[in-house]
Amino acid sequence: MRITPAAFKELCSRNQNLHAELSSDGKLTYMAPTGGNSGWRNSKLTHQIEAWTELADGIAFDSSTVFSLPNGAMRSPDAAWVRSDRWEALTAEEQDGFPPLCPEFVVELRSMTDRLASRQAKMEEFIANGAVLGFLIDPKDGCAHIYRPGTTPQSLIRPDALSGDPELPGLVIDLTRIW
Repeated sequence: MRITPAAFKELCSRNQNLHAELSSDGKLTYMAPTGGNSGWRNSKLTHQIEAWTELADGIAFDSSTVFSLPNGAMRSPDAAWVRSDRWEALTAEEQDGFPPLCPEFVVELRSMTDRLASRQAKMEEFIANGAVLGFLIDPKDGCAHIYRPGTTPQSLIRPDALSGDPELPGLVIDLTRIW
């Protein structure tokens, strides 16, 4: 089903429990609820990002936030971070809606039902739209993929941690409990 961004916003406002995304070409994708292990892992990730945010000048977001990307897509990463100055430049209406910006940092956590190729494409879309760093964490395959603009994603097998340096100094995501 292909719809416009305005129709997507209307659909979401009328269906508060719907978790969906919109591609840049208007394709609607429904997001299945996660199982217990994915929810627990995502909680661990967002907690660590929020703790780092207390020291950094930015705002952290959980998986329920949809961002309106520059290419017209409306995407919801599992966790995200935006610099405070970019967030504060938005109007109150933009902050209350689907913020019209791409986060600097995004995390995708692959659940057991996710296709790896679709998660990789989503990460590449975030990078193409302005993210400076992205982590795709895949507990199923025991691999973490690091995305940065202008480079091929780096893949690590079961790393103990991922560092945000140099883009996000001081950010370290402990993965020992995620695996």
